[in-house]
Amino acid sequence: MPDQSFLDIRHLDAGYGRSQVLFDVNIGIPWRGGVAVLGRNGAGKTTLMKTIVGELASSKGELFFDGRDITRRRTEERVRSGIGYVPQEHSVFARLSVRDNLAVGSLSNPDAARAVDRVLAIFPKLSQRLDQPAGTLSGGERKMLAVGRALLGNPKLLLLDEPTEGVWIGVIEEITERLIELAKEIAVVIVEQHLDLALRVADYAYVLDRGRVALQGAAGEVRSDPELLRYLAP
Repeated sequence: MPDQSFLDIRHLDAGYGRSQVLFDVNIGIPWRGGVAVLGRNGAGKTTLMKTIVGELASSKGELFFDGRDITRRRTEERVRSGIGYVPQEHSVFARLSVRDNLAVGSLSNPDAARAVDRVLAIFPKLSQRLDQPAGTLSGGERKMLAVGRALLGNPKLLLLDEPTEGVWIGVIEEITERLIELAKEIAVVIVEQHLDLALRVADYAYVLDRGRVALQGAAGEVRSDPELLRYLAP
């Protein structure tokens, strides 16, 4: 586990009603850099992300963010404290234009114009689509818009759930490069089936298996661990 955790997850249990998904999960996220959360489908990765942002309540355990206990904080309080979240699906307003999506995302930002300009500098393709309905964008452009909207809240921690799902392979490299750059400035947690992408962005990785942390370590060590493929196999 990284030293000096910015997000400290201790003995976390969580799930849906009587169906427990996460069991005694301990994870530390540093204040800057990339962390990958890996595992096969159903391992608990999305449940973990939703619990961190507060969409799901934990049944046991504690979450500390930037030195404060956020275990019982509501989602909006966690977002205001600096947690940004890009879910796997439904992350943009399809009927609104790109410009209006960014305007909605920047409502709470006191320097909205500069924040939008920064997003357009990070993802220049969006500047060519400002008046286009978000629902008509390509898969890669929608992901860029979703990440851009999350960045408008000036997050200290950015959670990304499958940021390249449904994205053309030619755009994956562009998104990867942007995430590597972002991880130099803030904490980035990425859930991603594309193993090479995840471990390029990440300095550290956790592997979940049936809701438990089965493997963890520096990204290079996890990549070379012979147990990794066993935990990722369908």
